Amino acid sequence: MAGMLELTVAEAAAEIAATELSAAEYFAAWREAAAADELNAYLWTAPEPERHEDLEGPLGGVPIAVKDIFVTEGVPTTAGSRILEGYLPPYTASAVKRMREAGGRVLGKTNMDEFAMGSSNENSAYGPVLNPWDRGRVPGGSSGGSAAAVAGGLAPAALGTDTGGSIRQPASLCGIVGLKPTYGAVSRYGMIAFASSLDQCGSLTRDVTDAALLLAALQGKDLCDSTSVGIEAGIGAPSREDLSGLRFGVPQLTEEGVEAGVREVFEATLRRIEQLGGEIAEVELPSSELGISAYYVLAPAEASSNLARYDGVRYGIRRGGDADLLEMYETTRAEGFGAEVKRRIMLGTYALSSGYYEAYYGQAQKVRTRIAEDFEKAFAAVDFVVTPTSPSVAFELGAKTADPLAMYMNDFFTVPMSLAGIPAISIPAGLAAPDGGGGELPVGFQIAAPAFGEQKLLEAAHALEGALGFAAAAGDAAPWRGGARG
Repeated sequence: MAGMLELTVAEAAAEIAATELSAAEYFAAWREAAAADELNAYLWTAPEPERHEDLEGPLGGVPIAVKDIFVTEGVPTTAGSRILEGYLPPYTASAVKRMREAGGRVLGKTNMDEFAMGSSNENSAYGPVLNPWDRGRVPGGSSGGSAAAVAGGLAPAALGTDTGGSIRQPASLCGIVGLKPTYGAVSRYGMIAFASSLDQCGSLTRDVTDAALLLAALQGKDLCDSTSVGIEAGIGAPSREDLSGLRFGVPQLTEEGVEAGVREVFEATLRRIEQLGGEIAEVELPSSELGISAYYVLAPAEASSNLARYDGVRYGIRRGGDADLLEMYETTRAEGFGAEVKRRIMLGTYALSSGYYEAYYGQAQKVRTRIAEDFEKAFAAVDFVVTPTSPSVAFELGAKTADPLAMYMNDFFTVPMSLAGIPAISIPAGLAAPDGGGGELPVGFQIAAPAFGEQKLLEAAHALEGALGFAAAAGDAAPWRGGARG
């Protein structure tokens, strides 16, 4: 079984297609692994394999974990919140449908920060997810359950969502690959909304080839989502082995606030890019310094609107007496929403209120436009922009829960790409000890590309991934090989 579970998605799909591997046995092995979850990565696991998929598709019967923000017909879907406890959706998200049509099977629904609001997975109403490298530390968020499941050997791959870094940051902290596609590349239909102009579906995988395979299955225009356009040229398997002729831009925003070990790995990765024939150049992204400030106006503003529908009337829990409608609204929302969700609803409602709209929301939109313009100028001179994915390695559980600003700064490097709507990928680049001491933990390297430049992005990431050899360097210490620490 151990050898079976070490197969990548691409390898497993190929073996199933060649009848060298039984799809039923493969699913059963992963179902057994998921059932033994000690990381609190899953909120629900499938009792048996789904029977309606086409095993001849590119995902060929491979089980995929799905973040619990994607509605799935007849399967509990909570978005990590008590307010949706017991909710059984009557329809299925388009991304999950496309995954199934490609031959994938839903292995389970993964834990997450409530309504995708968080950077550590400590905001889940169902308890925090543990980092498989060190169970005393966070896996990142909000797709922490998906990241921990893949990194911990509990799933071969997973679907997640990225609003301000919720795929890339947990991928970095867990030592796996996390891809956020261009906004509009994948349908948002059936993704429970946090911030509609930012939310995007993506993948968490062990390698770049699997990220490309999943994106090829997920992308495309969907009539149910007017913002979806797909990727016109499609996505193929990456094969590039060098970086000759490619220019990588390093912005000045990487100069401060980065742990020493993270900086060391980042600089070593830049040298590796040069060894592969790539060129390193400086680029200016002056408005990106304001990305966190703009994001935490825009995203809460959209959340305050999107979450108004959770009132105890249509779905989810209902609390309070039926005689007083206002009391029912207030009691349901008070008991159903967690502290972070309430904080963001209040921030967003304030930013949209009369007299403050232009001062906050209007200004944040202007900053967002400037950030997008800065990236356009940068991409006129370079092919990619690169940064550390996260300023630090995984931090200890509870270390930042009392300081929301410190928690928000974990997304410092990922938020600008989300605001600009461009694709970005995090690949594991090495291991580093945290500034406060402790064992070595994964460090992610982020590569961003122009809108709909996913194929070129995946090719560059594939070449760099091969040269870095993180999986081989991690060796038996890698959690997916049974090397999870205490």
